[in-house]
This record gives sequence, C-alpha cells and structure tokens, in this order.
Amino acid sequence: MPDKDVAPPPATPAAAPAVLERGAPPTPGGLWGALIRYQAIVVPVVGLVVAFVVGALLIRQQGVNPTYAYKTLFQSALFTRDGLNQTLQRTTPLIFTGLAVAVPLRVGLFNIGAQGQFIFGALAAAVVGYKLHSAPGIVIILVALLCGLLAGAMWASIAGFLKTSRGVHEVISTIMLNSIAVNIIDYLINNPFKEKGQAIPRTPQIAPQAFLNDMGIVPIGFPIAVILAVGTAWMLRRTTLGFQFETVGRNKAAAGYAGIKINKMILLAMALAGAFAGLAGGIETLGDIHRYESGFNANLGFDGITIALLARSNPVATIPAAFLVGALRAGASALQFDTGIQPEVVDMLLAITLLFVSLPLVAKLIFRRYAAKGSALTSGWGS
Repeated sequence: MPDKDVAPPPATPAAAPAVLERGAPPTPGGLWGALIRYQAIVVPVVGLVVAFVVGALLIRQQGVNPTYAYKTLFQSALFTRDGLNQTLQRTTPLIFTGLAVAVPLRVGLFNIGAQGQFIFGALAAAVVGYKLHSAPGIVIILVALLCGLLAGAMWASIAGFLKTSRGVHEVISTIMLNSIAVNIIDYLINNPFKEKGQAIPRTPQIAPQAFLNDMGIVPIGFPIAVILAVGTAWMLRRTTLGFQFETVGRNKAAAGYAGIKINKMILLAMALAGAFAGLAGGIETLGDIHRYESGFNANLGFDGITIALLARSNPVATIPAAFLVGALRAGASALQFDTGIQPEVVDMLLAITLLFVSLPLVAKLIFRRYAAKGSALTSGWGS
C-alpha cells in the first residue's frame, strides 16, 4: 500500500489543465487570433484603407478619377525634388508632435495640447532669434532651441500639475491650455514682439546666421527628429524611467505598490511631451518661417494626435506615420491645381483615419473599469 504521507506525483503536462491569468481569455487561433495578435499593425492599416476608399468615393462624386487623383497627390509629394523636400519639411515637426502625444499615451495620459506647446516653443525661438541678432549663429541656434524646448515643457507641465494636484483630467486642461496659448501669443505678437511697420501680426525676422539651412533636399531638423524618436523608444524599453512610465500606464495601483512615484511620472511625461512639441516649434521657426507669424502652423500640433494613434504610441512608428501625413499635406496643393479638388480632401482622409484608429482606444477607455475587474485590459491608453 502506498504511504499516505507521500504527496502524489505531479500531473503530466498533457493531463494538467491550462492555467490562465484570472480574467484573461485565451487568444483564439486562426485568422481572428492573428488579427488580435497583430492589431498594432492591422488597426492602422485598416483605418488607412477605409479612409482612402471613402475618399475615392467622394473624389468620384466630383467627377475625377480617384486613381488619377491619388497618383497626382503622391507623385507631386514624393517623386519630385521640391515635393520631397516639402514632404520632409512637413514631416520633421510632425515626428516631434507625434512623440508629444505618444509618450504620454504610454503613461496613460492623452495630451491634446501639443498645438499650444508647439506655438509657445515657436514664439520663444523667434524672440531669441531676433533679440540675439549680434551673437554667433551657433549660439543663437542653441539658445533659441533650448528656450523653445523649455517653453513647451513649461506649458505642458501646467496640465501635469493640475492632474497631480487637483485631479483635473489632462484632456480638459490641455484643450483649455491650447485656447489660452493662442490668445496669449496673439497679444504678444500684436504688442511687445510685433515687427514695427507691419500690419500683419508677426515678430521680426531672426538673425540670418541662425537659419537652419537644408542639407540638399533634407531639412536639418529631420535627422534630429529621427534620432530623438529612436532614442525615445530606447528609453522606454531599456531604462528605469521607461520601465516606470510603462508600469504607471499599465497599472497605476501596481506601480504605486512597487514604490513608483506616480505623480512624478505624470509630471515628467507631460514635461517631456511639451519639450518635444516646443522643440518642434523652435526648429520650424529657425528652419522654415524664420519668424513667428500667426497661423503658419495651424494643424501641426493636432496632426500629432493622428500620428501617435497611427503609430499605436510606438515612438519609432511615428516616423513613417509622420512621413505619410507629411506627404498628404505636401501633395494637397498639387491635387487642387491638377484636378480641381479642394485640398480639404486631405483633412477628410486624416479625420477618417483618426476615427478608425482611435475606436479601439475609445472602447478601452469606456470599458476600463470593467476590464480592471478581470485584469483583461490595461488602464492606460498607451498599451
């Protein structure tokens, strides 16, 4: 007879039941399972396809062949020297503003305020650029970009402070800060910083030695943006700060239990986001406009939302996403000139794309409290 005090042998793997995390259903197999596993790629692609199909139907309604229209748009943006240069010029700030939205998403925050942070950085760089007109070019460039970076970080930190101290939702605060930024800057460029003798509200031109000239057809800011996007991805994956960001974004309760200072991470994430947007404004001022002028950057901050969602908050993926949006923006004028289609069709394409790529994230936000009970979904938008 077997000894009753001896524990029975463990079950073999074949006989052992599958042990799953409580509330986490197994991933189905087949095509549906593959779609779920690769949804970070599938969702943006589907969103783009749907947007271009709807756009084709609307273009056809205007009596234009959609194939010809899309060919004209991309050919003018990508296959001419001037078009490619313009595409890269538009891509450069879009990478930065995409990062300004993507990084907070990884911490569970939705930064709608990249536009306000961008224009504060642009104005700061413009003021430094013409105030230090007698300084060496490299000094003006470095100081102007630093001031643009700090101005954007400062403006974004207001939303972070309101979030951590008063519990104000960042979506509400950043939307309000966008409007406040526009009005403050309108006052500044109409009064103390306005170029004398000009009816247009704008600052004086920065010193010529501070211009950021292109390297052939490549704007000098483009490789900077690419390096920072790759560096941000490395930071999120390989550093303690990145681990803390990810932990807070996935589960704030677990992060607090592990000793991570959640409020500190929120403030740092918002400040870093503002720094990216402010640096974008500074580079745009020094490399393209050479002054601050009202309305020259109307959609750059808001396009960052589309880019971050297309990239699924992956910093490296903001590069191709920004390039796509930059190409659409660069080819819009040629589309109107060659086909008669209004350039607002590009806004429509981006709006439909944004709608479809954001639907899964909206669903996650709505059902977050239910997901938390089963631990099936994470609490942040950036997972």
